[in-house]
Amino acid sequence: MYCSVEEFVGALVASKTERAVQVPCESGQYTKGGECCEVCPPGEGVVRRCGANQTVCAQCLDSETYSETYSHTDTCIPCTMCTGLMRMQTPCTDSNNAICVCDYNYYLSEVSGRCDPCTVCPAGQGVLAHCEHNHDTVCEECIDDTYSDRDSSLDPCLPCTICDEGIEVELSACTPVSDSLCHNPLLPSYTSPTFPQDPSSPSFTDIFPPDSSSSPSPGGESTTAQPSPHFIRPGFNENLIPIYCSILAAVVVGLVAYIVFKRWNSCKQNKQPANNHQATAANQTVTPEGEKLHSDSGISVDSQSLQEQQHAAQAQVQAQSVCLCVHLLGLLGDSMLAGLGIYK
Repeated sequence: MYCSVEEFVGALVASKTERAVQVPCESGQYTKGGECCEVCPPGEGVVRRCGANQTVCAQCLDSETYSETYSHTDTCIPCTMCTGLMRMQTPCTDSNNAICVCDYNYYLSEVSGRCDPCTVCPAGQGVLAHCEHNHDTVCEECIDDTYSDRDSSLDPCLPCTICDEGIEVELSACTPVSDSLCHNPLLPSYTSPTFPQDPSSPSFTDIFPPDSSSSPSPGGESTTAQPSPHFIRPGFNENLIPIYCSILAAVVVGLVAYIVFKRWNSCKQNKQPANNHQATAANQTVTPEGEKLHSDSGISVDSQSLQEQQHAAQAQVQAQSVCLCVHLLGLLGDSMLAGLGIYK
């Protein structure tokens, strides 16, 4: 039982075809050795393609590169960077790219293809749908007892205030741009007090003369001046001056009292050694034998006591000078207080 060469080759091809059908190759390519080329999964990229040897894959770097598909040819791709008016909605991973959307208060316009500012609903219209990164603000007219009295990209139409029937009186009806105004006649009404103008106080125009905007133009036509600022009330600034002076005087009195106390304490401490020296000199007595002994040795007792008295006198003079400084500081404090108007 011998077979021909053609039969042998046909049988070999048939066996390879059966094996290919039984074990499908995902990549569709084979190495030179007949092996199916392996594919790199998501999160890995191809480092060396399949050919003489098998495919070599490597892990992508998180937040830097990524790979989203199974492939035996694709390498890791650099992550997208969100710049300009774009912000990152989803960060980049090794298997997914970063997702960038328009920044807050901007949306991606289908017309321009770029991030445009969100629309602000004017007064009389409210927000029906807030602005998102993929669509603009949706505004609606304020109807059916609703209103919006300001331009906004966040606030919807607000319901109008309903006055209490039988208690409040509606002074003005609700409109799309203003709320209704109610008034209770039973409640006392308050008016802001008016202060009479002090004729002795200078007016605003006396301090700040009007600028050139209120002067007539060269053609003889006068221009309208801008409204000048108003004070809180006349004489308010003048009432602040005595308050400031009182605070300043209190600070000065505190400082002077502190200095006087420190000087008085120093004077007291300086007087104490002087009194001790005087008491020591008074208590020392010289016996006749000691006087004779000192006279025989040529040393005089009177000279020693005289030196002690001189030291005591110098200490007393220093104490008196310190007390004089304290007295002068007191006079200086009185003069400062009198200058501030505390003492008449």
